[in-house]
Amino acid sequence: MGYRRKAREFALQMLYQYDVSHEFEHLIDEFWSNKDVPDDIKEFAGNIVEGVIKGETSIDEMINRSAENWSIDRMAVVDRNIMRIAAYEFLNIQEIPVKVTINEAIEIAKKFGGEESGSFINGILDRIVRDNKDKVSSKL
Repeated sequence: MGYRRKAREFALQMLYQYDVSHEFEHLIDEFWSNKDVPDDIKEFAGNIVEGVIKGETSIDEMINRSAENWSIDRMAVVDRNIMRIAAYEFLNIQEIPVKVTINEAIEIAKKFGGEESGSFINGILDRIVRDNKDKVSSKL
């Protein structure tokens, strides 16, 4: 498993914690306080968490527009945060191809989500890419 997958998993755990508590001030420092993790993982995960939280409103709007018959509030906490991570990557990390981001999201969903999470997330992420070609076209 590459460092980015591990970083995404850690980012998911931090975003889950944030989603439940809405406390950000010490979230990242406290999360790492008892973990011996390489700096590249910490940096990538931290960038994702900060980026998702800063862009949460626009990211959630993007997900809501593409998730027909679903509101982000009704989605499982794990699923919505996996999609937030992927949407953040679509918009902000040019060197990661869209297909890689989607595949990573599906694999993380299989590990941390429910039985249907992988296909649910795949469908919505595909739709986000189609609906936002102007924003992610440089990565297709």
